[in-house]
Amino acid sequence: MTDHVGEEYLRLASADNFRDVAGPGYATAGGGRLRTGVFYRSNDLRLTDEDHGLLSSIGLRTVIDLRAPAEIEQHPDPEVPGAEAMHFDAIGIPMEQVAGLASREDAAELMEEVYRGFVTSPKSTTAFGGVLRQLASGGPQLFHCSGGKDRTGWVAAMLLHLAGVDDATIEADYLLTNALTAASRARTEAEIERHLGPDGVAVYEPVLVVDTSYLRAALSALRHEYGDRATYLREGLGLDEDVLGTLRRHLRH
Repeated sequence: MTDHVGEEYLRLASADNFRDVAGPGYATAGGGRLRTGVFYRSNDLRLTDEDHGLLSSIGLRTVIDLRAPAEIEQHPDPEVPGAEAMHFDAIGIPMEQVAGLASREDAAELMEEVYRGFVTSPKSTTAFGGVLRQLASGGPQLFHCSGGKDRTGWVAAMLLHLAGVDDATIEADYLLTNALTAASRARTEAEIERHLGPDGVAVYEPVLVVDTSYLRAALSALRHEYGDRATYLREGLGLDEDVLGTLRRHLRH
């Protein structure tokens, strides 16, 4: 298996939130490091020809799409040679509610509610359980949603926890989205400002970024419903010890 510990494996200019789930080879609680080149995460794959070629070169077995059918219809994934396309529909940000937001506080509360739904919504738990069972079949595999930040960020956070990465590193990895997508987010904010003015940008910004309060809202719901992440993975997502152990072996040296 290809392994590139300590270096950035691949960057795609046209999918700015594409990255290796393992980061540069994050440290684990047992003193080891994560294995890179196994699982990748991304925002939607609106790729240039050059980036499509780069993505095709890493030998992906599967491209897993977490988006809703309407999102997929708007921007279908390109075919990646040798990779099977799979779809698990997890609940994302309800855009009809976004349109009606009146304040920044309302936007942040909506995002926290979306994240709580990752734990409490049967549709989302079914999707996330399906994704993790598929990933257990081995890499290299890619999973993504639209922004690569919320549904994708939650799956990545669960994988890192399962592999024994500490919470500070999990949060720092989660927040990387804000740095990696700064340029594309600025373009979106410029469009919002053009239509709604600076106040519109202030209202909608919480929907465009990740924030530790969102992740912590999901974890708080998880503790309330299941007690801990191990029980959530087993009972909430329906993953048995064979799947969980296989995922750990894929992720760790």
